[in-house]
Amino acid sequence: MAQYEIAVLFDQGLEIDLEKATAKVEKIFTDNGGKVENTDNWGKRKMAYPINKQDFAIYLFYILELPGENVQKINDILNITDEVVRFLITKPDLKKIAKAEATKAEKVAKAAERGERSDDEEKSDEE
Repeated sequence: MAQYEIAVLFDQGLEIDLEKATAKVEKIFTDNGGKVENTDNWGKRKMAYPINKQDFAIYLFYILELPGENVQKINDILNITDEVVRFLITKPDLKKIAKAEATKAEKVAKAAERGERSDDEEKSDEE
């Protein structure tokens, strides 16, 4: 099974009862052999351009494990799902993500090291 990221834009009218729509979409994923690993709800946001005369949508991002042969099935089902305004299925580049996280950790470590040095210098200045 491969890892996929799926961005789903829900109809803004579902803001009050979003649980039913998300449950429906998650059921589509699990029925096709997927396993939802993480969900990130960005809430209601303005879209770049109007879709069906709507300017806003509710953005949800899913990370899931999914067999590659079922991606097209999920694509077809989401295409006809009424609650979904738009969606995008991508396969993340795990090597780039790991490299970016390592670089970020390295920068944090260097910043912390510089921060400690400046504290030591300040203490010597006070004495």
